[in-house]
Amino acid sequence: MAPSATLAVDVEAKRLQALGEPVISFGAGEPDFPTPEHIVEAAVAACRDPANHHYTPTAGLPALREAIAAKTLRDSGLSVGVNQVLVTNGAKHAVANAFAVLCDPGDEVLVPAPYWTTYPEAISLAGGVPVFVPTEESTGFRVSLDALEAALTPRTKVLLFVSPSNPTGTVYGRAEIEEIGRWALERGLFVVADEIYEHLVYGSAEHHSMPVVVPELADRCIVVNGVAKTYAMTGWRVGWMIGPAALIGAAINLQSQETSNVANVSQQAALAALRGDLAAVVAMREVFDRRRRTMLSLLAQIDGLSCQEPEGAFYAFPSVKGVLGRTIAGRRPTSSAELATLCIAEAKVAVVPGEAFGAPGYVRLSYALGDEDLVEGMRRLGELLGAARG
Repeated sequence: MAPSATLAVDVEAKRLQALGEPVISFGAGEPDFPTPEHIVEAAVAACRDPANHHYTPTAGLPALREAIAAKTLRDSGLSVGVNQVLVTNGAKHAVANAFAVLCDPGDEVLVPAPYWTTYPEAISLAGGVPVFVPTEESTGFRVSLDALEAALTPRTKVLLFVSPSNPTGTVYGRAEIEEIGRWALERGLFVVADEIYEHLVYGSAEHHSMPVVVPELADRCIVVNGVAKTYAMTGWRVGWMIGPAALIGAAINLQSQETSNVANVSQQAALAALRGDLAAVVAMREVFDRRRRTMLSLLAQIDGLSCQEPEGAFYAFPSVKGVLGRTIAGRRPTSSAELATLCIAEAKVAVVPGEAFGAPGYVRLSYALGDEDLVEGMRRLGELLGAARG
């Protein structure tokens, strides 16, 4: 298995920062806000309660599973029973569980590209075969039915669908989701829908859940979500998967042998988050939107870069093809991976190369960092890349 490229960039940036290097990292895929205080206080209280010092059900605390079902109905309109919910060690664990219970050896999974770096590895680890379906910047990185149909084979079993998207920030419209969902239904496919960025959408964009838009698909759909992005709780490691009771039951059996229950203190914190309102995410979204517009404006000023407007998540995904092959700081990078290495060495700016997402020629920039660092980091990139020659 390949290591996580996004985590590797973050680790390298932090290593250099610990050595005193003034590195600014655009690599982190996490909010830079602290977890809301009422959630932290719930965790402190949970630490003192002996009930949380012992094993609890693998599937999750009953109250948390109920809260997840209630939150899902409130936020997306999907009605599910508690037996359709499994609490996992972060949404990444839910992704791994989903492919583990769906994929037999050799089963193919359609993965629109660009894609989050973990998806192909989780599919391969489960014995499946990731089949990458190309998209184009000119269409906002939206996958087309023609491309999906061209990738379909007798071994195709699952479609991965992500909106809002990491790394592109693409948000599919309701009509597009219905079209893709009905195509999957007609082809007899399962769908894994990752909705972790559901609340981070901007402008006129809206999030829609595929099993709500296409109700007939609900019996063949696993929804992945968690508290990480919405409540600035990436380090607490609480995610979940929602799906048909039989698939969730299989995932519970798997998890009972691999990890058992998620840490009870984290589950109690997640319960406090879900029982509260969405005030924290509304405030974060306003800040992210401002940073999004700032980053787009600054990217537009760098010759050789182009970037579609991200509608969701907290990433920009600019093309750097216009500077590849040119001389920059005495070197001539020919790939986005080489350019990323050059950026951290010469400008002390960490970015994630597009190769990590199946999209060479692009880089991912997170705008989940402080405003001053964002502006300074973009200034450094502009200075470095603006001096490109040849």
